[in-house]
Amino acid sequence: MSFVDVAIPVPLRRTFTYRVPEGMTLQPGHRVAVPFHRRKVAGFVIATRDTAPEGVQRVLSVAGLLEEEPVFPADLLAFLDEAARYYLHPIGEVLRAAAPALPTGALRKLRDDGFLEGEERIRGRAIGTVRELFAFGAVREVTVRLGARQRALLALVQERGEVALTELRELHGPSARSTLKALQAKALLSLEEREVQRDPFLGKPVDRDVPPPLHPAQTLAVARMAEALHARSGGGFLLHGVTGSGKTEVYLHVIEEAQKLGRGALLLVPEIALTPQLAQRFRARFGDGIAVLHSALGERERDDFWRRLRRGELRLAVGARSALFAPIEDLGVIVVDEEHDGSFKQEEGFRYHARDLALLRAHRQNAICILGSATPSVESFHRATEGNLTLLSLPERATTQRLPDVETIDLKRWRPASDATGPRGGASLFLTAPLLRALGECLTNGDQAILFLNRRGFVPALRCFACGAGVECPLCSVTLTEHRSAGELRCHYCDYRAAVPTVCKTCGADALEPLGLGTEQLEHALIERFPEARVARLDRDTATGKNVEAVLDRLRRREVDVLVGTQMVTKGHDLPGVTLVGVMLADQSLAFPDFRAGERTFQLLAQVAGRAGRGEREGRVIFQTFQPEHPAIVAAARHDYEAFFRAELAERRDLEYPPFGRMIAVRVDAPDEVVAKRVAEELARFAKSHPATARGELKVQGPAPAPIARLRARFRQRFLVRGERGPLRQVAARIANAIDEGLGNARASVDVDPVSML
Repeated sequence: MSFVDVAIPVPLRRTFTYRVPEGMTLQPGHRVAVPFHRRKVAGFVIATRDTAPEGVQRVLSVAGLLEEEPVFPADLLAFLDEAARYYLHPIGEVLRAAAPALPTGALRKLRDDGFLEGEERIRGRAIGTVRELFAFGAVREVTVRLGARQRALLALVQERGEVALTELRELHGPSARSTLKALQAKALLSLEEREVQRDPFLGKPVDRDVPPPLHPAQTLAVARMAEALHARSGGGFLLHGVTGSGKTEVYLHVIEEAQKLGRGALLLVPEIALTPQLAQRFRARFGDGIAVLHSALGERERDDFWRRLRRGELRLAVGARSALFAPIEDLGVIVVDEEHDGSFKQEEGFRYHARDLALLRAHRQNAICILGSATPSVESFHRATEGNLTLLSLPERATTQRLPDVETIDLKRWRPASDATGPRGGASLFLTAPLLRALGECLTNGDQAILFLNRRGFVPALRCFACGAGVECPLCSVTLTEHRSAGELRCHYCDYRAAVPTVCKTCGADALEPLGLGTEQLEHALIERFPEARVARLDRDTATGKNVEAVLDRLRRREVDVLVGTQMVTKGHDLPGVTLVGVMLADQSLAFPDFRAGERTFQLLAQVAGRAGRGEREGRVIFQTFQPEHPAIVAAARHDYEAFFRAELAERRDLEYPPFGRMIAVRVDAPDEVVAKRVAEELARFAKSHPATARGELKVQGPAPAPIARLRARFRQRFLVRGERGPLRQVAARIANAIDEGLGNARASVDVDPVSML
């Protein structure tokens, strides 16, 4: 008799042992149905064992095998298990997040076998497959009489070799299926139904490209990485290239080398907005044998790609953060593009960092991992200077254009432009005369411009000028943002919505005034100032998911003259028509209560500046700021990453912040403020009582109210623990165990290597 340890998707950091029924063979990676706490759930076999755990008298049996083949290959399962242990997250929840949807056929069998009764469901969504009819094998010599529609369809199949019914319906209408059936009956072609993948990013035809010649720095970078790839020695590389230096072309060449060796490849991008652009670029080079994994996919499409990768039908995947867990056979290359981007860190649930796990997965599979960025994270560049990553540089743009000139405008010295529009404290304050002149020249020359403002909505806040009270969210300790086009106030954290008030609720005075500037107001002001210009906006209000690419496509087709946007426009978009970039408030992100505020500011400014002048015409950039002397802004204006890095590193060394020390963040929230504070103090005692704290090897900051002290009607406390990895891991494990024992109506989490300080 044998047993298996099963990981169940529940918030418990342990596995559960079940008996294997007679006649059933299980191995690690299999997905099984098991009874659990009066429920029926799907779990994953982690390990097999000959005997039950010591002291266990009663062991329930596995109810059924949900899929014949293991969902996870052995190497991927081991990697996910190590990731769960490092981030102190329940392995069952990690595996559920990484796995495809439950198969409908398996659930039907469990119902037939009596495991599921009546309308009872098993946890998890079941996704069926999509099938498509294909016509192929058309006969060229036709001896029978055909109608005009039959001749047209037959000729198309003869020309293409194989055509899907979906395409034929678009060309010949809904009767295409009956026409194909008639041609099949006359033995003039063959029909076959197959499983297909559905992805809007793979629907457009793409012409195959011809690789451009590499410049010397690119050639050297490709050669160094190809050498490690051929030797199967693995290793991490930091590809530091200025914006427009051709990092993507380096990725393409290295992945091509991997494919020649029969090895798989994975490209991770930080935002869905980059996924379609890079997917089209990769299709142009490698064809349609590519999986595109991102949050805009439906469950069905994502499931199709996952299973095709698992079967080895596809060996190349492009996607956002969670694509890291794709089951790619014999993985040879992992690329993390824009590796500095904070969105690679998952901030809810399984709080992993895709960049760090990419290095781990590459190490485990003797693959190479390429971290690419024009503005590398301080941690990654420090690793490279210490020899833990191989540093490869692309110091110049791949085109003949140089990096754009940057002009810095001190907003303390500039009066509002007399012809600018907008309410008090809004666009009239920030559309300065130099920026307006530059915009006018840009439009006169037939060029395009981007204005970056990292604040969506019309105005960020309403404040009473009689009593000073702001209009706040009743559930969160933040001000409500006015969205004038929707005629409402909105909380950007909990999505609370309310009508725009006419009087102050605190004092009753008719003295509410807008404060600040949002992208919606800036868009309106530009339309009034430049009525002939075609102005568009790109933020979370105008474009989400698949719609992001539609806005960017309009810009590439020259249907937009000025694009106003949040940090969505700072990503690695290649927009050759853009010659002017204006940053409305370059120092805005410096106000965040975060030791990485300077780093994020530099990265945002350098990245958005890099959108200018990537085509035939030179670019120009304007930074507007109240702090023109700040080191991050000065370094970004000079395109000088190394100067910024040296200054930032010196400051962090003095304060012992990463990369000079490890860190965990413990966050607590509860409906009652007193309860949240008490639980945070109890958990913090585990860190404060550790011997390493007395010796000064661990430092505990807090607990204290989080910067956003109330969120979604729950009060928030947090504390940080910094120090060496060993004692820090011990403290983190003790806190995690205390959380598992239960905190009443309070919730708590341990965030290993946190990125967000909010």
